[in-house]
Amino acid sequence: MAVDTEPHAGSAASVATTTARAESADSPAPAGLRTSALVGLLLALVATVVWSGSFVTSRALHDTVPPVQHAFWRWIIAIVAVAPFAARAAWRQRALIRRHFGFLSLAAFLGVAVYNTLVNQAGVTTPAGTMGMIMAASPVLMALGERLGGTRLGARRVTGLAIACAGVLLLTVGGGSGTSLGSGALWMAGAAVSFGSYSALLRRRPAELAGSVVLLTTFVLGALMLAPVYAVSLATQGGFQVTTGTGLPLLYVGVCSSALAFFAWNRAIAVIGAARAGLVYYLQPVCVALLSAVLLAETTGPLQWLCMALILGGVAFGTTTTRTR
Repeated sequence: MAVDTEPHAGSAASVATTTARAESADSPAPAGLRTSALVGLLLALVATVVWSGSFVTSRALHDTVPPVQHAFWRWIIAIVAVAPFAARAAWRQRALIRRHFGFLSLAAFLGVAVYNTLVNQAGVTTPAGTMGMIMAASPVLMALGERLGGTRLGARRVTGLAIACAGVLLLTVGGGSGTSLGSGALWMAGAAVSFGSYSALLRRRPAELAGSVVLLTTFVLGALMLAPVYAVSLATQGGFQVTTGTGLPLLYVGVCSSALAFFAWNRAIAVIGAARAGLVYYLQPVCVALLSAVLLAETTGPLQWLCMALILGGVAFGTTTTRTR
């Protein structure tokens, strides 16, 4: 992962601003901006697909690794994976880290300490497919955050958002998973709020901070926030046995779902914004349903497939732009 070769954050922010202005009127963008938007969409898709696997691992580890310990070791592994690429840059930018410590702490709290811990807690009682459905509500919060920040979303994007959101609501209200949502729904609702707020916050990322530095710093701060809760979990629940069945999933969430996916997602938001990246995130219920069916033998009924078609249609409509002659 060649983190240090990424474009400077300031240039990405300017591209995102110009792209947002062009899209707000639903008008065709110049070729260069369309290429940047395509790259941003692909990065968002990579993050979404990889994160879908983390819902499956949360469910798979629910009876072997306590949720807080799952989250803590995920970020320890992520720190080890990112540090070789980011530690030197973080040392060079240590003064900037101190200057923007408030932003970094809030990002770490929302995106690292809270979000993944709540997902793991929900996985104790909630099927992975249901978790993915509820989590798909977070793009609405991303779009609202951008709108409150003054960004015009455009008619196509709002329409696509509404279509995709209708699919998510129909899945949840219609009981697409065939199970009672129970307390797991509350944990996942909290996770959706936390992740949506984190994604909206990223639009305010200081331009002078390198993306790799933001990743490493937030991972370290998030792990430190989790450390006291981890100690309590060890004292009350005991540790877990490190086996192939626990070690490999933890490596996946630490390296792929944390280091790789967060890097791709943060870059996607820098290029195309939280609202448009959020539309791609609506694909997550589809990915989770497919993975959980293959790996966990969770069933997918006709209602779920119908709603997934709505989600896919909304994403396709909201992420494309009209062309005029």
